[in-house]
Amino acid sequence: MKHKRLREPAETAVRKCMRLQSTESCLIVTDHERQPIGEALYEVANERTDDASIVRYPPGNQHGEEPPAAVAAAMQAADVVLVPTKKSLTHTKARSDATAAGARVATLPGITEEVFVTGLDADYADIKQHCKELYAQVSGAKTVRVQTKRGTDIVFRPGDREWRQDTGIVHDPESMSNLPAGEVFVSPETANGTFVVDGTMMPHGLLEDGHVLEFEVEDGTVTEVSDDGVREELEAAAEEVGQDAYNLAELGIGTNVGVTELIGSVLLDEKAAGTVHIAIGDDHAIGGDVEAPIHLDGIVRDPKVFVDGDEIDLPSGV
Repeated sequence: MKHKRLREPAETAVRKCMRLQSTESCLIVTDHERQPIGEALYEVANERTDDASIVRYPPGNQHGEEPPAAVAAAMQAADVVLVPTKKSLTHTKARSDATAAGARVATLPGITEEVFVTGLDADYADIKQHCKELYAQVSGAKTVRVQTKRGTDIVFRPGDREWRQDTGIVHDPESMSNLPAGEVFVSPETANGTFVVDGTMMPHGLLEDGHVLEFEVEDGTVTEVSDDGVREELEAAAEEVGQDAYNLAELGIGTNVGVTELIGSVLLDEKAAGTVHIAIGDDHAIGGDVEAPIHLDGIVRDPKVFVDGDEIDLPSGV
């Protein structure tokens, strides 16, 4: 293999997480900036099946941007799809159409070689168990309240929307996961309150100690943003879809106990056990009804989470 250090995580992704079979087709979707990871996945997939392919296209301009039509069509035609790209395809019509067509999909948005090597070095059976235990505590909740000492106090109402488990085990048709994995999440029907991001959020990456980003939420819409950089990204998306860019899209709770510190990668940091993340923008791919060209996750450290008034136990992590 050309990239030897990428061999082991590629095997974990293809053989364990996706459980690719010799009778299945596998498509690797990558871009110019993540090509080594794409090639590592392709080489392992090519050892498992004679029907492995890799496509590469220029990186998108923002997370949630649709890939070229030919790439979207290829995704729908494959049994297994792995997507290591600079910009996320998780919240795209191309991804949701592929899973609806029966594909098993794993997206690796913003993946770097370091995150690929460290993040795939995990016990995914253990992660699945933590997801199962957390899901049992939140499923069916009427309200979920998140509080922190730094000022977060926000109440989510999931309504009829389902909580989902991102376990990294993608063995069933029409299933999908991020890799690295490890979270239980929901797209709430509405939310009200304040959340304060003190972990990782783009366009900043890992926030320095004392640097926080504050957001006000009313009736499921972000109404105030303290940070100029985040505000500019939301305003750019709003030029295309209006108020939907400010949709409170997701509440996620990390379950990956192997992530012992935040490193500035949203993909990895949002999975850290002992954190929650709250996202703004698109939620149509995770059970909501808003389509937007943006999905911004902010990681919140040291939260307390209350389900219908009772504090729940979170997996211990960072």
